[in-house]
Amino acid sequence: MSHRTIGKDQQMRIRIAQEAARLMVEHGIRDYYTAKHKAATQLGVANTRHLPRNEAIEAARIEHQRLFSSRQHPQQLRYLRSTALQTMRLLSTFNPRLVGSVLSGSAGKHDAVTLHLFADTAEDIAFTLMEKEIPFKVEEYHLRLNGTERSFPGYRFVAGETDIELVVFPASGVRQAPISPVDGKPMHRASSQKVEQLLAEDRSLPQPLAET
Repeated sequence: MSHRTIGKDQQMRIRIAQEAARLMVEHGIRDYYTAKHKAATQLGVANTRHLPRNEAIEAARIEHQRLFSSRQHPQQLRYLRSTALQTMRLLSTFNPRLVGSVLSGSAGKHDAVTLHLFADTAEDIAFTLMEKEIPFKVEEYHLRLNGTERSFPGYRFVAGETDIELVVFPASGVRQAPISPVDGKPMHRASSQKVEQLLAEDRSLPQPLAET
């Protein structure tokens, strides 16, 4: 394969990553596989050798937010992280950890707040939600752990305008994070103290100028 062909392939991967990022940010597609294949179809690319890695799409999401939502995105992210922190305090008994795009900073208006909770049984969390009169739906989440895909029980509810996803792990599960779909490494998890720190750092940054 010539250097020219390699260069064209790389350029196409970048274009697909940028389009996949746009679809995820603007249309709420949350699955990287779906986003990259839809982006390739829209760009008229049939050969799957052009498909970018999930890490490239995640980087493109952050760049898309910086270029096209420089005013709105910081406020959206602070709102999502504040909502996450309120929920973590509400469910503090279950040692909550924030994961995903709200933690990494790539989240947009369509993203959910995803929390990992740890309990002897999933029903313990359901009882707590019922006691607090929070309507919820029962969900099942599929994550990779120890090299295999596993199903974990969970719940979903709405806080304000934000979807909250609760993925329930055994009480001992706090010691081993599942594999991230972004980079194939153990997921980053943040305690409520870390989220408080992130919010403090957000508030210390220069604020975007108001439009006139």
